[in-house]
Amino acid sequence: MSTTTTPAGAAAPTAKLERWQRFRANRDKALAAVHGWLTLTSFQWLEGSPAAVELVPGLWSTQGYGSAEGTGPGERTTAVLTAVPSDGLTLVETGETVDGSITAVLADEESLMWVQFGGPAGDRTVVELAMRGGRYAIRTRDAESPVFTGFDGVPTYPYNPEWEVTARFEPYPAPVDVPISTANPLVDGVHRTVGEVVFRLPGSPHEFRLQAEEEKLGALTVTFHDETNGDTTDDWRKVSLPRPRPDGSVVLDFNRAINYPSAFTPYGTCPMPVRNNSLDIRVEAGEKQPYPA
Repeated sequence: MSTTTTPAGAAAPTAKLERWQRFRANRDKALAAVHGWLTLTSFQWLEGSPAAVELVPGLWSTQGYGSAEGTGPGERTTAVLTAVPSDGLTLVETGETVDGSITAVLADEESLMWVQFGGPAGDRTVVELAMRGGRYAIRTRDAESPVFTGFDGVPTYPYNPEWEVTARFEPYPAPVDVPISTANPLVDGVHRTVGEVVFRLPGSPHEFRLQAEEEKLGALTVTFHDETNGDTTDDWRKVSLPRPRPDGSVVLDFNRAINYPSAFTPYGTCPMPVRNNSLDIRVEAGEKQPYPA
């Protein structure tokens, strides 16, 4: 297996450095989107009876029983919001005022930017409806959250071409669903493993194997632990890989390792790595903790 390296102290290739700089600029721009991950201010489960919730007007509840798929023919759990015009809630999609009861149905892991309120234009806070682990929850996204308004980019390690390696992808005959934990202890997750990414890293004498998930157009995502976690980096990170070449080779660039939203907010339900996706080496590349101690 070949590894792309540069001698210690050598300058990074200009083209690769510029591509990484564009990647970082786009990454920070995406995080700074209005009502993005940096604006989360709450995560609240909905109950079976209409009730008030924190930070949001109206009465919120669920109807039906069981999981998102329901417990009988045609049955699915429904989220219900009841409000009056004075509550100031409007639908995100149409701007229509909520007057009475409205409902929504989601499948597990789906989300809906449902209603909004507050501010001069009535859209300061967006309420996201989410189905997680067969239960409905809401998350508030406040455009005046201090985490959002104070954001000036994610700290990273300097670009280092030694952390870009050529790996090989070994696909499984069929995807394997592996139960995992998430950033929320009340929400379980599933990692749909499609194969393993096999590679070596500078400073380690042995080969690594990380289980990967498939994304759009055959691209891969690897979620991993390493020895920097809890020190200079968050508890885990992820890195995206392009679609493997016909011979199974694929570029793995840890300079592009990024944090999950749970690194920025306590209200995420981000997936943890599968048990075997741990590297016994310090991967000093990619994003660091956004809020170091």
